[in-house]
Amino acid sequence: MRILLVEDTRDVGEAIVGRLSRIGHAVDWELDGAAGMEVLGRTSYDLVILDVMLPGTDGFSILTQMRARGSTTPVLILTARSRVEDRVDALDLGADDYLVKPFDFRELEARVRALIRRNGGEATNVLRCGDISIDRLTRMVRVGNCEVHLKRRELTLLEILSSRPGRVFGKDELLDRMFGHDEAPGSNAVELYVGRLRRKIEGARAQIVTVRGFGYQMVTDGEA
Repeated sequence: MRILLVEDTRDVGEAIVGRLSRIGHAVDWELDGAAGMEVLGRTSYDLVILDVMLPGTDGFSILTQMRARGSTTPVLILTARSRVEDRVDALDLGADDYLVKPFDFRELEARVRALIRRNGGEATNVLRCGDISIDRLTRMVRVGNCEVHLKRRELTLLEILSSRPGRVFGKDELLDRMFGHDEAPGSNAVELYVGRLRRKIEGARAQIVTVRGFGYQMVTDGEA
Protein backbone atom coordinates (compact mmCIF):
# COMPACT_ATOMS: atom_id res chain seq x y z
CA MET A 1 0.00 0.00 0.00
CA ARG A 2 1.09 3.62 -0.58
CA ILE A 3 1.86 5.55 2.61
CA LEU A 4 2.89 9.16 3.17
CA LEU A 5 5.11 9.89 6.17
CA VAL A 6 5.60 13.52 7.25
CA GLU A 7 8.30 13.49 9.92
CA ASP A 8 11.17 15.94 10.40
CA THR A 9 13.38 13.81 12.67
CA ARG A 10 15.68 12.01 10.26
CA ASP A 11 16.57 8.95 12.33
CA VAL A 12 12.89 8.34 13.16
CA GLY A 13 11.86 8.86 9.53
CA GLU A 14 14.57 6.56 8.19
CA ALA A 15 13.59 3.84 10.65
CA ILE A 16 9.88 4.08 9.80
CA VAL A 17 10.52 4.04 6.05
CA GLY A 18 12.82 1.04 6.44
CA ARG A 19 10.37 -0.95 8.56
CA LEU A 20 7.32 -0.27 6.40
CA SER A 21 9.17 -0.77 3.12
CA ARG A 22 10.46 -4.17 4.23
CA ILE A 23 6.91 -5.43 4.75
CA GLY A 24 5.80 -4.34 1.30
CA HIS A 25 4.57 -0.75 1.53
CA ALA A 26 5.58 2.06 -0.83
CA VAL A 27 6.49 4.94 1.48
CA ASP A 28 6.96 8.60 0.52
CA TRP A 29 8.71 10.67 3.18
CA GLU A 30 8.57 14.44 3.55
CA LEU A 31 10.53 16.42 6.14
CA ASP A 32 8.29 19.47 6.51
CA GLY A 33 4.61 20.25 6.58
CA ALA A 34 4.48 22.44 3.48
CA ALA A 35 6.03 19.69 1.36
CA GLY A 36 3.61 17.20 2.88
CA MET A 37 0.62 19.37 1.93
CA GLU A 38 1.96 19.79 -1.60
CA VAL A 39 2.32 16.03 -2.10
CA LEU A 40 -1.15 15.39 -0.66
CA GLY A 41 -2.57 17.79 -3.22
CA ARG A 42 -1.43 15.63 -6.14
CA THR A 43 -1.12 12.06 -4.84
CA SER A 44 -3.58 9.61 -3.29
CA TYR A 45 -2.49 7.50 -0.32
CA ASP A 46 -3.84 4.53 1.60
CA LEU A 47 -2.52 5.99 4.88
CA VAL A 48 -0.88 9.21 6.12
CA ILE A 49 1.44 9.22 9.14
CA LEU A 50 1.86 12.73 10.55
CA ASP A 51 4.23 14.14 13.13
CA VAL A 52 2.67 17.09 14.97
CA MET A 53 5.64 19.43 15.47
CA LEU A 54 6.81 20.12 11.91
CA PRO A 55 8.62 23.04 10.28
CA GLY A 56 6.38 25.05 7.99
CA THR A 57 2.91 23.63 8.57
CA ASP A 58 2.24 21.59 11.71
CA GLY A 59 0.58 18.17 11.64
CA PHE A 60 -2.71 19.35 13.12
CA SER A 61 -3.02 22.01 10.40
CA ILE A 62 -2.35 19.41 7.69
CA LEU A 63 -4.98 17.13 9.22
CA THR A 64 -7.50 19.98 9.41
CA GLN A 65 -6.93 20.89 5.75
CA MET A 66 -7.24 17.27 4.66
CA ARG A 67 -10.60 16.84 6.36
CA ALA A 68 -11.82 20.25 5.13
CA ARG A 69 -11.17 19.05 1.56
CA GLY A 70 -13.24 15.94 2.23
CA SER A 71 -10.33 13.50 2.37
CA THR A 72 -11.19 10.26 4.17
CA THR A 73 -7.65 8.86 4.04
CA PRO A 74 -6.75 7.29 7.42
CA VAL A 75 -4.35 9.43 9.46
CA LEU A 76 -2.04 8.22 12.23
CA ILE A 77 -0.63 11.00 14.41
CA LEU A 78 2.90 10.63 15.82
CA THR A 79 3.91 13.00 18.60
CA ALA A 80 5.84 13.36 21.81
CA ARG A 81 2.78 15.01 23.38
CA SER A 82 1.22 12.53 25.79
CA ARG A 83 -1.48 14.61 27.50
CA VAL A 84 -5.03 13.35 27.24
CA GLU A 85 -6.06 16.79 25.91
CA ASP A 86 -3.65 16.47 22.99
CA ARG A 87 -4.96 13.04 22.07
CA VAL A 88 -8.55 14.28 22.28
CA ASP A 89 -7.73 17.29 20.08
CA ALA A 90 -6.13 15.08 17.44
CA LEU A 91 -9.05 12.66 17.34
CA ASP A 92 -11.61 15.49 17.25
CA LEU A 93 -9.77 17.06 14.29
CA GLY A 94 -10.21 13.83 12.37
CA ALA A 95 -7.23 11.63 13.23
CA ASP A 96 -7.91 7.91 13.17
CA ASP A 97 -5.21 6.93 15.66
CA TYR A 98 -2.53 8.46 17.86
CA LEU A 99 0.90 7.08 18.83
CA VAL A 100 3.13 8.72 21.42
CA LYS A 101 6.91 8.90 20.94
CA PRO A 102 9.03 7.02 21.78
CA PHE A 103 7.19 3.96 20.51
CA ASP A 104 7.87 0.33 19.76
CA PHE A 105 8.02 -0.26 16.00
CA ARG A 106 5.99 -3.44 16.42
CA GLU A 107 3.15 -1.29 17.74
CA LEU A 108 3.51 1.13 14.82
CA GLU A 109 3.26 -1.76 12.35
CA ALA A 110 0.22 -3.15 14.17
CA ARG A 111 -1.53 0.23 14.08
CA VAL A 112 -0.74 0.61 10.37
CA ARG A 113 -2.24 -2.83 9.69
CA ALA A 114 -5.33 -1.97 11.73
CA LEU A 115 -5.94 1.32 9.92
CA ILE A 116 -5.49 -0.18 6.46
CA ARG A 117 -7.69 -3.13 7.45
CA ARG A 118 -10.40 -0.84 8.82
CA ASN A 119 -10.29 1.37 5.73
CA GLY A 120 -10.88 -1.72 3.60
CA GLY A 121 -13.81 -2.86 5.73
CA GLU A 122 -12.01 -5.97 6.96
CA ALA A 123 -12.30 -7.37 10.47
CA THR A 124 -9.04 -9.35 10.60
CA ASN A 125 -5.52 -9.22 9.20
CA VAL A 126 -6.34 -11.99 6.72
CA LEU A 127 -7.54 -10.75 3.32
CA ARG A 128 -9.35 -13.38 1.23
CA CYS A 129 -10.27 -13.46 -2.44
CA GLY A 130 -11.56 -16.78 -3.77
CA ASP A 131 -9.24 -19.38 -2.25
CA ILE A 132 -6.36 -16.89 -2.00
CA SER A 133 -5.55 -15.68 1.51
CA ILE A 134 -3.10 -12.92 2.42
CA ASP A 135 -1.99 -12.60 6.04
CA ARG A 136 -0.97 -8.99 6.50
CA LEU A 137 0.83 -9.77 9.76
CA THR A 138 3.05 -12.64 8.60
CA ARG A 139 3.02 -11.54 4.92
CA MET A 140 2.16 -15.14 4.04
CA VAL A 141 0.08 -15.97 0.97
CA ARG A 142 -1.78 -19.21 0.41
CA VAL A 143 -3.72 -20.58 -2.52
CA GLY A 144 -5.98 -23.17 -0.93
CA ASN A 145 -3.72 -25.00 1.52
CA CYS A 146 -0.51 -24.30 -0.40
CA GLU A 147 1.84 -21.49 0.56
CA VAL A 148 2.91 -19.26 -2.33
CA HIS A 149 6.17 -17.34 -2.10
CA LEU A 150 5.88 -13.84 -3.50
CA LYS A 151 8.38 -11.05 -3.77
CA ARG A 152 7.56 -7.74 -2.12
CA ARG A 153 6.11 -5.97 -5.18
CA GLU A 154 4.16 -9.06 -6.21
CA LEU A 155 2.60 -9.23 -2.77
CA THR A 156 1.73 -5.52 -2.88
CA LEU A 157 0.05 -5.95 -6.26
CA LEU A 158 -1.91 -8.98 -5.07
CA GLU A 159 -3.03 -7.12 -1.95
CA ILE A 160 -4.24 -4.11 -3.97
CA LEU A 161 -6.20 -6.18 -6.48
CA SER A 162 -7.63 -8.58 -3.88
CA SER A 163 -8.81 -5.77 -1.61
CA ARG A 164 -11.44 -4.75 -4.19
CA PRO A 165 -12.47 -7.81 -6.25
CA GLY A 166 -14.17 -6.78 -9.47
CA ARG A 167 -12.83 -3.22 -9.41
CA VAL A 168 -10.72 -2.25 -12.42
CA PHE A 169 -7.39 -0.69 -11.44
CA GLY A 170 -5.72 1.41 -14.13
CA LYS A 171 -2.02 1.00 -14.87
CA ASP A 172 -1.19 4.50 -13.59
CA GLU A 173 -3.04 3.91 -10.32
CA LEU A 174 -1.20 0.62 -9.76
CA LEU A 175 2.14 2.31 -10.47
CA ASP A 176 1.29 5.06 -7.96
CA ARG A 177 0.34 2.58 -5.24
CA MET A 178 3.21 0.15 -5.81
CA PHE A 179 6.08 2.64 -6.06
CA GLY A 180 7.11 5.73 -4.12
CA HIS A 181 7.76 9.04 -5.88
CA ASP A 182 11.54 8.62 -5.52
CA GLU A 183 11.43 5.41 -7.56
CA ALA A 184 11.40 5.24 -11.34
CA PRO A 185 9.69 2.04 -12.54
CA GLY A 186 9.84 1.16 -16.23
CA SER A 187 6.86 1.81 -18.45
CA ASN A 188 6.04 -1.91 -18.54
CA ALA A 189 6.56 -2.54 -14.79
CA VAL A 190 2.90 -3.28 -14.11
CA GLU A 191 2.68 -5.74 -16.99
CA LEU A 192 5.80 -7.54 -15.76
CA TYR A 193 4.50 -7.89 -12.20
CA VAL A 194 1.04 -8.95 -13.37
CA GLY A 195 2.63 -11.65 -15.52
CA ARG A 196 4.77 -12.95 -12.67
CA LEU A 197 1.85 -12.90 -10.24
CA ARG A 198 -0.45 -14.74 -12.64
CA ARG A 199 2.07 -17.56 -12.95
CA LYS A 200 2.45 -17.88 -9.18
CA ILE A 201 -1.29 -18.03 -8.41
CA GLU A 202 -2.17 -20.18 -11.41
CA GLY A 203 -4.92 -22.64 -10.47
CA ALA A 204 -6.45 -20.37 -7.82
CA ARG A 205 -10.20 -19.75 -7.71
CA ALA A 206 -9.48 -16.09 -8.43
CA GLN A 207 -7.62 -14.65 -11.36
CA ILE A 208 -6.26 -11.37 -12.69
CA VAL A 209 -8.20 -10.28 -15.75
CA THR A 210 -7.01 -7.69 -18.25
CA VAL A 211 -9.71 -5.17 -19.12
CA ARG A 212 -8.33 -3.94 -22.41
CA GLY A 213 -7.83 -0.21 -22.53
CA PHE A 214 -8.63 0.23 -18.82
CA GLY A 215 -6.44 -1.95 -16.59
CA TYR A 216 -6.70 -5.05 -14.43
CA GLN A 217 -9.20 -6.57 -12.04
CA MET A 218 -9.30 -9.58 -9.72
CA VAL A 219 -12.30 -11.83 -10.31
CA THR A 220 -13.32 -15.03 -8.54
CA ASP A 221 -14.70 -18.19 -10.15
CA GLY A 222 -18.13 -17.62 -11.57
CA GLU A 223 -17.50 -13.91 -12.15
CA ALA A 224 -14.92 -14.09 -14.95
